[in-house]
Amino acid sequence: MKPHDPPAAGWFAHPVLSLMVAAAWLLLRESAGPADLLWAAIFGLGIPRLLHRFLGAPSRPRAAWTAVRLTGIVLWDIVVSNITVARIVLDPVSNPRPAWVPVKLDTTHPTAIALFATIITTTPGTVSCVVDELRGEILVHALDCDDPAGAAEQMKARYERPLMEIFES
Repeated sequence: MKPHDPPAAGWFAHPVLSLMVAAAWLLLRESAGPADLLWAAIFGLGIPRLLHRFLGAPSRPRAAWTAVRLTGIVLWDIVVSNITVARIVLDPVSNPRPAWVPVKLDTTHPTAIALFATIITTTPGTVSCVVDELRGEILVHALDCDDPAGAAEQMKARYERPLMEIFES
């Protein structure tokens, strides 16, 4: 093995990815029959093993309860943001105040940064436009924002801090 090669992958080196691949297969097949469960297991175990050189070191979430709580927060924020954006778009007299919001990163964990940017983009009304790891910030465009500093602090409190608890030791 060369010094820059990643270590050999075990069959369950990326458990979260394995479960996601298996779940995606079952959802695409719209079935939980024996054959589909078998193929889900084969794909869930095989694909991460085949791609281990591209995946890097596995990230194992450390705080399961925090991950569940963060999922609930994100889902709630998506629902509330959908309603807010719908009001802005459908109200003929609305006057949205778009803004660029720089969000300074406290985390350096690549998976936490990627998930943070994804959560921001998934929430209607905000888009993470630039992830600048050298400057340690994410540049976010907000559809309606009168306080960019407050919005940045809210994103950090609701999303980044739980992600740091999950992925950093």
